[in-house]
Amino acid sequence: MGYDIERFVGYVNEGLLCSICRDVLEDPLQAPCEHAFCTACIHGWLVHHSNCPEDRQTIDVSLLRPLYRYMKNDLNRLQLRCKNREYGCEMVCSLESIDRHERECEYSQIPCSNAGCTVQIERRNLDGHLAVCEYRSRECPNGCGYTILSAEDTQHNCVAELRTELELLRSEMICRVEEAKHEMESRLDSQRRHMVQKESVLQNEIEELKSQMSRMMSDVRSLMAAERQHRQELEQAELEKREL
Repeated sequence: MGYDIERFVGYVNEGLLCSICRDVLEDPLQAPCEHAFCTACIHGWLVHHSNCPEDRQTIDVSLLRPLYRYMKNDLNRLQLRCKNREYGCEMVCSLESIDRHERECEYSQIPCSNAGCTVQIERRNLDGHLAVCEYRSRECPNGCGYTILSAEDTQHNCVAELRTELELLRSEMICRVEEAKHEMESRLDSQRRHMVQKESVLQNEIEELKSQMSRMMSDVRSLMAAERQHRQELEQAELEKREL
């Protein structure tokens, strides 16, 4: 849908009107036959038709193009009133800048920022509304430190709230202690398994060393026996030599 022609100040050229909604072009597109349409209007039309609504020439979405530059410039220079005129805004500005103005317009209806509040308020009156909104939050005046909503003032009990908070903190502390306990137990189990594995490896290494030492002792005894045998043979040879 286009811009309501009643919002515009002065004459609006017929060529700047949408051929479907007959309002001033919004986000315009142009067909090869040079008829112009609002993007939303022509896309909606082509869902059920395959021709131009003005001259019935066949068109397709792929054939639509942006508006000619000179027409776009003429469109952007049109002067129109803010959509919030009914609320008191007297601003008149170019079509090119109307969106920026309306996003910041002090007369725009915006929702209250407090959770739970459904009030729509003019931007210029928002601060005043927030100061008295029944859904506004503030710190408890009795010093308990809680943030409360005005609507909850009559139900707020500092002692009960603090007791509840204390119970929550106690529960949280117990949970954290249990988590730390489980974590430490898990670490100890992991270290215990590691030590057992290490002990097994060391025990195997010790047994292997014992086996090696046993073989070495056996070899030493064999060498000593061979040395005695060799010495005896040398002594016998020496005796035979003397006899000769």
